[in-house]
Amino acid sequence: MLKAYKYRLYPSHAQELLLEGTLETCRGWYNRCLAERKEAYEHEKRRVGKYEQLRQVKELKRSDPNAATVHSHILQVVVQDLDKAFLAFFRRVKAGEKAGYPRFKGRERFDSFGLKEYGNGFKLEGRRLRVAGIGRLRVRWHRPMAGVIKTVRIRRQAGKWYACFACEGNDAPLPPSGRSVGIDVGIHHLLATSDNEVVDNPRWYRHAQARLRILQRRVSRRALGGSNRRKAVLALQRQHEYIGSSRKDYLDKLACSLIARYDLIVLEKLQIKGMVHDHHLSKSILDARWGYLKQRLADKAVEAGRQVHLVSPSLTTQTCSWCGELFEDLSLPARWVNCACGLSLDRDVNAARNILMGWTDPVGQKHRQWSKAAPGSPAA
Repeated sequence: MLKAYKYRLYPSHAQELLLEGTLETCRGWYNRCLAERKEAYEHEKRRVGKYEQLRQVKELKRSDPNAATVHSHILQVVVQDLDKAFLAFFRRVKAGEKAGYPRFKGRERFDSFGLKEYGNGFKLEGRRLRVAGIGRLRVRWHRPMAGVIKTVRIRRQAGKWYACFACEGNDAPLPPSGRSVGIDVGIHHLLATSDNEVVDNPRWYRHAQARLRILQRRVSRRALGGSNRRKAVLALQRQHEYIGSSRKDYLDKLACSLIARYDLIVLEKLQIKGMVHDHHLSKSILDARWGYLKQRLADKAVEAGRQVHLVSPSLTTQTCSWCGELFEDLSLPARWVNCACGLSLDRDVNAARNILMGWTDPVGQKHRQWSKAAPGSPAA
C-alpha cells in the first residue's frame, strides 16, 4: 500500500527563488498544454492525448531557457496532472454531475510540482532532500518514514514549503480486540459511541471567526497589487492553515484511537452534500468534517486489518435502542431521551447503539442486552 508523509522544508533565500521559478515554469507549461488541447478540439475536433504532449517535453527544454534548468520528470508530471484533470472532467460529464472544465492556472492557483522516480531528480542525502536544479533542502523530520520512497511533491502553502513523499510499504495489522462500536456524529457532540463515550466538538472555525474577520477586513482595505496587500493575504492564509491543521491533527488522533480499540466500527451513511444546503447548519457541518473522519477511519482500517461499515441513518435517533419504540415528540434541541421502557440516556448514544444494531442485526430484533454497567441502560 502507498502512504504519504508530509514534512516542512526550510529553503534558503536562493533556493526559494529557484523553487518559485520552477513553479512558474510548470504553470506556463500547464497552461500551454491546456490551450493546445482546447484549441485542437474547438478548431479540428481532435483530442490531444497525454503521450503526445509528453513527447513535447524535449522540445520545450531545447526552446525555453527557463525550462532547460528544470528536470524533465517535473515537466512530465505537469502533463500527467493535466491529463488527470481531463479524466475527472469526462467522468463528471458521464455521471451527469457539474462538469467543471479544467481551467487555466493563475499565479495564485498553481502551488506544487512533482518528481516521479526516487534517485532520478530527487534523493535523500543525510538529513537533507536534494532536488535537481534546486539543491539540498533542509527538512524537519518530525516523524520517521516507513517503506520505500516512490515519488515526491514539493508544495507551497501559505508562504511555507513542504515535501510530500509517497512510500510503498506493507500493512501493519493490529492484534484483534474483540470489540465493536457504533458511532453517531453530530454538531452538539462531534461523536458519540455505543459504549457511552462522548467526544465534544471543538468548533475550530467558529472559535477563530473573530480573528478571521479582522484579517479579512485588513485584506479588503489594501490596494490591489500592493506589497501590503500581499502581506495581508499571507497572514489570512496562515490563519486558515492553522485552523485546518488543528482540525486535521485532532481528527487524525481520534481516528487512530478508535482503530486501536475496536475491530468493527459502524457509521451512518450521511449525504453531507445535501445536508450543507441547510444554511442554518451548513457552517457547523463543514467545520466538523464528518467526511474527513469517515475517510481516515476507512484508510486506517485497511492498514490495521479492521472493518468500517456504513448503515442507513434512517430513524436511528428517533428509535429507542432498548424496546424499538419511536419517540414521537423528539425535537432537535432535546439532548436526552426517556422511554416508557425505562431507557434514559443521551440521544446521540442512543443513536450510536441503533447504528451498531443496524449492522450486526439487520433483521431488527429488539431488547438488546446492553451492559448493565453502562449509564442509562435499563435493568435486564
